[in-house]
Amino acid sequence: MTNKEYRDHEGISRSELFKIAKSPLHFKYALDHPEEKTPALIFGGAAHKYILEMNDFDKEYAVAPICDRRTKEAKAEYAEFLSGIGGKEIISLEDIGNIREMRKAIERDPNAGRFLYGESARYEQSFFWADEQTGEAVKCRPDCLIEVNGRKYIVDYKTTDSCEDGHFERSCRKYGYKLQAGMYREGVFQNTLDDYGFVFVAQEKKAPYAVRVYVCSEEFICEGYDQYRELLGLYHY
Repeated sequence: MTNKEYRDHEGISRSELFKIAKSPLHFKYALDHPEEKTPALIFGGAAHKYILEMNDFDKEYAVAPICDRRTKEAKAEYAEFLSGIGGKEIISLEDIGNIREMRKAIERDPNAGRFLYGESARYEQSFFWADEQTGEAVKCRPDCLIEVNGRKYIVDYKTTDSCEDGHFERSCRKYGYKLQAGMYREGVFQNTLDDYGFVFVAQEKKAPYAVRVYVCSEEFICEGYDQYRELLGLYHY
């Protein structure tokens, strides 16, 4: 299933549910006013695709040629480029160069590499379930499922401005990453009946592309599950 097919499928996602944490009004507004794709969002999506599914990158992204579009010849060259890419997202040559270096940095890091590139890794699996308490349709799409040292993990890859102490932890609170851990483990369990741990692999977006691995505690995941139950109940109401 492609990412677009997943987004179009019935069910409330983690990112949608987290908007209710601010208020139901903000959630409703976001539904009626879909977020436009900014350069930062496109870069993040491209990084995810290349880091996790490098061999399929060209199916969804096209690298723009370097040309001065103020000239007639360059305009024609760029128009020809656009006519041949279909519905692919456009990314610059500079950005794809940075993303390639980001992947190399992960491959050099043995801790990050074992959680993202092990033989048992399965990427971008889509899960759907009906919540038993509310009957609501719910969905999630983990970046990676993998087994490490006999333990099964859901692994989520995040780009970040910094891997210094405390920075990613603040992002967890700001962007609802605790909710994600609890909700995703519930979704995978509902589909597989297997108990998974949860890991974040965080990477800086600028050189030297530092990487840090966060293995979530059981307390962290359970608190995220409690938040999931609370927000899903509010959504249902």
